[in-house]
Amino acid sequence: MSKTFDVCIRGDGVVGRTLALLLARERLRVALVSQPQPAEEELPSADVRAYALNSASRKVLEALRVWPDAPFATPVREMQVWGDDGGQIDFTADSVAQDALAWIVDVPALEQQLIQAVRYQPQIELVTAPAKAALTVICEGKKSTSRDEFGVQWTVKTYAQKAIAARLDANLPHQGIARQWFVNGDIVALLPLGGDDGRAVALVWSASLKHAEALEHMPPEQFCAALQAICGPEAGQLILTSDRATWPLALSNADRWTGNGWALAGDAAHTVHPLSGQGLNLGLADAACLAGVLAQREYWRALGDEKLLRRYERARKADVAAMGAVTDGLYGLFAQSDERWQALRNWGMKGFARSSLLKRWVTGQAAGL
Repeated sequence: MSKTFDVCIRGDGVVGRTLALLLARERLRVALVSQPQPAEEELPSADVRAYALNSASRKVLEALRVWPDAPFATPVREMQVWGDDGGQIDFTADSVAQDALAWIVDVPALEQQLIQAVRYQPQIELVTAPAKAALTVICEGKKSTSRDEFGVQWTVKTYAQKAIAARLDANLPHQGIARQWFVNGDIVALLPLGGDDGRAVALVWSASLKHAEALEHMPPEQFCAALQAICGPEAGQLILTSDRATWPLALSNADRWTGNGWALAGDAAHTVHPLSGQGLNLGLADAACLAGVLAQREYWRALGDEKLLRRYERARKADVAAMGAVTDGLYGLFAQSDERWQALRNWGMKGFARSSLLKRWVTGQAAGL
């Protein structure tokens, strides 16, 4: 006789495993469906993913005891943002009375912590196929194959950009500073790695499709020279230390996140442009919110009750839509190469930089406070 579970989670990435651990803590029986692993030849020689996690995400992961050790979670104490004609904004952790604005987390290290935690949680069972459960949660990412089963419409606004990620070493310590440049339609971010005294940085470079194709195939020395031309001396001399990973960029949304007996979470429900560094924060907030809604349900209400699940959808959809609108608006503003747009955005950056109240509010929002 087949087992039955309280919740079946399809997708065992960071969001899926986090949700499984949160639900297991509520004594729910969870089936976690493992996704097929890529073939050996499809794997990159080194995983270059790194994400900026805010205070809210850290709180969730620390409560589950899966926060990575110090070398793999580097605090961002300051963020410096440059426009393409003299506009500049600085954000500091001191302005919101925090130790850090965010933490740059090595994704492979976080995944290993989650794998170990799931392995020793008796309420979670790893399965290879969807299992019968009162509630099914789809956490398969933006390429989910399960959404169609529930009649979900997936809307995609494709950006004329690709992201390039890589790791580099600098000849200067990063001092916990994250840096970002908006230049001629490109968006370049250097994120600090390796702890407070580290010299390694994670690069996320969003560029037009044609430019990204050229950057992807440049020899390492030429690639670093192109990057250095944008960054100048701020981060020191940079040396490429990894392969380059690329992916297309889009703003994506599901028309419905919940129904009778099912829910979507993370990238299976929404994606945003990476310029804000908020993608995984949104997914972890989904997991925490859904777990909270289920834990606080009336004793007589079933886990898959559509009215119950709508509480989760209402609570999260507005925040995600707001972040999507912000990133989409910034992309549209900085993708314009016309001099009039350039003048407008740099005027806006300078005005923003002078508004201490607005800066504190935005800093607090981004930090998840």
